[in-house]
Amino acid sequence: MITMRTSRRAFIGGAAALAGLGLARLSTAAPTPFFKGNGLPIGLQLYTLGDLAQKDLPGTLTAVADMGYRAVELPGFYGYTAGDLAAALKAAGLVCESAHINAQGRGPAPSLSGDLDALVRDAHTIGLKFIVMPMFTVPARLGGLQAGEGFGDFLARVAAQFTADDWKAQAAFLNEKGAALKKAGLQLAYHNHNPEFAAVAGGTATGYDILLAETDPDLVKMEMDAGWVAAAGLDPVALLQAHPGRFRLMHVKDLKAGTAPNTRLKMDPTEVGGGTLDWHRILPVAHAAGINHFYVEQEPPFARPRLEAARLSADYLGKLAV
Repeated sequence: MITMRTSRRAFIGGAAALAGLGLARLSTAAPTPFFKGNGLPIGLQLYTLGDLAQKDLPGTLTAVADMGYRAVELPGFYGYTAGDLAAALKAAGLVCESAHINAQGRGPAPSLSGDLDALVRDAHTIGLKFIVMPMFTVPARLGGLQAGEGFGDFLARVAAQFTADDWKAQAAFLNEKGAALKKAGLQLAYHNHNPEFAAVAGGTATGYDILLAETDPDLVKMEMDAGWVAAAGLDPVALLQAHPGRFRLMHVKDLKAGTAPNTRLKMDPTEVGGGTLDWHRILPVAHAAGINHFYVEQEPPFARPRLEAARLSADYLGKLAV
């Protein structure tokens, strides 16, 4: 009888120990990475790769897929037909639901001011859901590039001269094009840099404040470039929370601590995870706010080859748990 009781006590104790070990293993198990846990693909804005896709579209897309990216955003069509783009994307196993399309075109490139019907046909051929206007337009009265002036410096200079009416004109353009695209089953969005966050002369409102206030939330969504928001000295999380429902896409972009807050189109870029932005904090808030399209984007100059930089960002995000 004593032996039986001892055996039972030993059995119960052993079972409890095993259960405790199981709980300990569960509690110490590595958390699920953010993208995998939410069923989201890690995307890449192909602008990151410079002209590589233009030179070798199939090879570049295959390399992107091999890094672990499952979605891309186009910075334009690279001179390819929509059919060629769709075929190359399918062959690489990549989804493309967003493309940057300039407000005004150069040559045969599609634009929001050009043949909108043709743009819609191309968008549906590729499988796009979003057409993103990547940059504000420059009013004709502000002129063009000055001698020896870089494009970034030009944009920063003219943006500083924008009036509230200039930003309202941008918003009216976005509303007009957004309404036309909506009828065709596409969503227009606007992508920020950091000149939009400068206060407009004569007031405290910024250009971005005016864009948000003057655009129809149903017709115009926002693609947040988190890196440019941070470069302006602002908190991406605070901006997301201040405007619920407006953001549908995000550029996941990092910058070094040496970036001084500015609205002059300046930043010191680096690979995602190698900079100052707190992605453990930003990504969950962005997803909760309605963003399901996340695209790594890195600005030049690069400290290493562009493909290697893109791979480092993909590796970091693929393991990132929040």
